[in-house]
Formats: sequence, C-alpha cells, structure tokens
Amino acid sequence: MAFDVDLFVIGGGSGGVRAARTAAETGAKVALAEESRMGGTCVIRGCVPKKLMVFASEFRTTSALARDYGWSAETGAFNWRSFRTHLHQELDRLEGIYRSLLERSGVTMHDTRARITGPNEVSLETGETISAGHILVATGGHPVRPDMPNSALGMVSDDIFNLDELPESILIVGGGYIACEFACILNGLGVKVTQFYRGAQILRGFDEEARGLIAEMMREQGIDLHVGTNIVDMWPADAPGSAETMSAPAGERRPDTATEPGPVIVKATNGSEQRFERLFFATGRAPNSKGIGLEDVGITINRRGAIEVDNFSQTSVPSIYAIGDVTDRIQLTPVAIREGMAFTETVFKDNPTAVDHENVPSAVFTQPELGTIGLAEEAAREQEEIEVYCTSFRPMRTAFAGHPHRVLFKLIVSKATRKVLGCHIVADAAGELIQMVGIAVKAGLTKEDFDRTVAVHPTMSEELVTMREPVRTA
Repeated sequence: MAFDVDLFVIGGGSGGVRAARTAAETGAKVALAEESRMGGTCVIRGCVPKKLMVFASEFRTTSALARDYGWSAETGAFNWRSFRTHLHQELDRLEGIYRSLLERSGVTMHDTRARITGPNEVSLETGETISAGHILVATGGHPVRPDMPNSALGMVSDDIFNLDELPESILIVGGGYIACEFACILNGLGVKVTQFYRGAQILRGFDEEARGLIAEMMREQGIDLHVGTNIVDMWPADAPGSAETMSAPAGERRPDTATEPGPVIVKATNGSEQRFERLFFATGRAPNSKGIGLEDVGITINRRGAIEVDNFSQTSVPSIYAIGDVTDRIQLTPVAIREGMAFTETVFKDNPTAVDHENVPSAVFTQPELGTIGLAEEAAREQEEIEVYCTSFRPMRTAFAGHPHRVLFKLIVSKATRKVLGCHIVADAAGELIQMVGIAVKAGLTKEDFDRTVAVHPTMSEELVTMREPVRTA
C-alpha cells in the first residue's frame, strides 16, 4: 500500500524535530504537525527561557561580590519588561531556526493539531487526512494544577515567562527541580519568595546530602522555605468580602470562584494565613496524551497517562512509536533527542537501536546548582557495598569576600568493582562540571582512574581527584 508520507510526527519539540530531520535525511518523506510553537517545551516555555532567567537573576549577587573584591559596583532595579522583550525576541529567533532546519531537511510542516485516526492515518484540525507508513508521537507534557477549589488562582511554569510585571511576593508550591529553580530565580530578581513543600525535604530522588545543602543555601539567600507544609485553603485576595472570609470557618469559605491567576490568600497546614501577589504551582507535569486518538487505535496508556513503549520506543500498535516526555521515561530534552535518533536508526536505517537510559547526567539550576549522574548514596547502598568519598567547603571565590556559601563534591564507589557509581556536585557551574564527569562515569572508570588524574589547581573540581579516604562505607 502506498502512503502519503513515510513518517508523520506529531509534536514539534526537540525530540520530534530531531526524529523528523534524521528520518528525512535517509530519503524518507516526512511530515510534522505542531499545534503550538515549533521548539516545544524546552525552547519556548522550559529549559531555554528558564536558563536565561537564571543568568538574569545571578547579577545581583555578582554585583555584591564585585564590591567585596574592590569594585565600585552598584545594582540598580531589575527591568522585567525590558528583559521579557529580549527574551521573547530570542525565543522567536530560536523557533525560526527550528523551522529552517525542518524546511532544509525537506520536512513538510503543518501548524495545526493532529489526531491519530488509524494505525497508519492522521487527521488534521484543518480537515486534511494523511496516511503514513509510521507515526511518531512526540507531544511532550504539560504542567498541572492540583485538584482543589480556586486552583485557577495559581500560575504554572508556562505562565511565568509572560508576566506583565514581576510580583512583589510569590508562593511557590512544590519541591521538585522546577519549584526550586524558580524560587532561586525569582528571589534573585528581587521577589519575596515563600516555598511550601509537603515532603520532608526538597528535591526528592536526589542525593540526600546534596539536597540538604541546597535547602540550606536557599534559606540563607532569603527564600522562606517550609517543608512538611501544604495549602489547606485559598481564595482571591481582592474579591469582595475577602477580609471577612479570612476569619470565617473553613467550611464557610467561598466556593471555587477563581478563573485566572491573581493575588491570593492562603491558609497552610502550619496554621498560617498569608496574602501573596502571585501563587505558582510547580506540583508536577503530565504527558500530553489526551485527545489525540491513542486509545481509539489500541495504544496502551498507563495510569499517569504516559504511552507505554518498548526499548525501541514502539507502542502496542506496531506502526506507531512514541518518544520524549509523553512516554514519561526520563523527562529531559537530550534524552528525547537521543530517543528520536534511535527511532530513526531502528525504523529507517534497519539498525535496531535500543535507547540507553543508564547513567544520564543532569543538572538542577538552583543557586548553587546541583549536577548529578548515576546512583545517589541511598540507592547505591541498597544495591551493593559502597564507599562514599565526600567533601564540603567554602570555595575560594566567595570565601575571600567573607560569604558563607559552601559547595559539595561526592563520589559513590563500588567496593567490589571500584567503579564510580555516582557523582553529585553542589556548586556554581555544577551543570558544566557534571557534563565532564558524566563521560568518566558512563565509561565505567574506577576510583583509581580518578586518583591517577592530576588535579587542576586552584579549582573547586580538583577535589574530585584528590579525595583519598572514604568518609564512610555502607
């Protein structure tokens, strides 16, 4: 049977675009549909704009440090509107690059929503129906609000880049990397930040020592971080009768009346009632799997709404594959890109390639940053006997200025094989450092390989090759 295209990709994010381009380079006829903006979450409303906000937020501290080094440096007020204008211009530029790359690769683009209407058929919102030899779902994910009255009062991460003005105060609810990153960003830009997390410590799933140090540093910078705390009730601060509502019993408070983000009064599990100019929910993300016809063609979806796939990203329907956040494997842009490239190898180059999800380095862009690869100490000691090499100290750059900042360098080592099973760094530029360490850990190098490497002095990272004795074994 002849198809209109060899491959139809649903989703124009990093993974979908890479898969479309690499498939087209093999001579395949490829089409792609994106209902929003080309570039997806990472480029338009995630990694890229967030990192630019990280850069912007660091200048206040840098200026203060410069004064301690003898410079006559004064920090003026941050102009959010000026920054936002430049930010949106940069995102427009990057979207244009994505479109140019697809166009040069010969991929046909459809700026509309697509729905799967058969194992080899896609219907567009424009009314067009296209048959395809293979369909690739790369629709990503989206932030979710909690299911509680007046949750519409809260923003999510997609909203933060489009604010007209920065609020004077904000409550961030959540303890994952998105919550902690934006707490540091907004605090650095001059917003009074309060953060609630219902768990015992932020950054669940990361190494305990690392997450503990980051929590300590966040509080030191002025972030009002409360763990073991959540919202009990919330209502619009500027609605008529709000003052009376504050003192009313919980059962008598107004119903779910909020329709959009705005000033809010929040009652917390710790008994406090506070007014915040803005509320920001960073309480998780969900796969974009609804409303695109997956169940109608028999594709298996798990309880979280993620598409279930095998090691080759193939779904329960042989002609349909899925990559990226919609599969809820590892929600990182470089992983989605690797999955897209593996898909092309498997389907269009006759080279079955399983996606490698082992030892993926990652970074959390808090201040200081967290760079991590491999096993946390807690996970490693459940797996086998280990040695832990760890040091924490005040780095030269800020210690000279009398600042109390500390950094952490930590290696998890197998007693049996001597391989480095994990590395965790809390420091400025930890994201840059962990990329290099990631090569060594991925290659399976041992602690002795690290020890044989001559240190670069004076640097923070020389500690990675100078720690000689374990601080503990488990």
